[in-house]
Amino acid sequence: MENIVYDNQFNGNEWFVIGLMLVGFGASWLLPRTFSPLQMIFNMLIGITFGLIFDHTIGVPPLDLYDFGDQSNYEMFDLFSYLMYAPYGYLFIYGIERLRIYGILTIGYILLWTSGAILIEWLGLKVGLFHYKDGYRLLYSIPIYLILQSFHLLMYCMVFSLDRWQRQ
Repeated sequence: MENIVYDNQFNGNEWFVIGLMLVGFGASWLLPRTFSPLQMIFNMLIGITFGLIFDHTIGVPPLDLYDFGDQSNYEMFDLFSYLMYAPYGYLFIYGIERLRIYGILTIGYILLWTSGAILIEWLGLKVGLFHYKDGYRLLYSIPIYLILQSFHLLMYCMVFSLDRWQRQ
């Protein structure tokens, strides 16, 4: 398999990742603490884990629908860039808890976060962070975000539900 080089300089796509990390971790750090350290770590690790799983499911052979970063092969910065997903997993659940979103409002909240994720991915396309291949389109990411965010919320509720702890 041939390595495709899209860029060989430290430029827009790397700065975009650094910017997303600064904004995400900055917001996570500045917001009032409402989670235990375990809840915070859980939500940050879910963000990283989901990024890794889906990048390695649809972004590598046999599907290989897009490339990430400057080359089709992974570089050291690509591994570092997975940290950018961490604060957004945390912030997603933070908003649910802090705003006390439940019931039908949860659907709107997930749709709002999916819209934000699509906007960020679109900006990532513009700065050269993502390179779609074989007919992949931005719209194909919508169901992925909807499923991931729903699953993240379900996992969080299963692990940290008040009812679960009160039964023990």
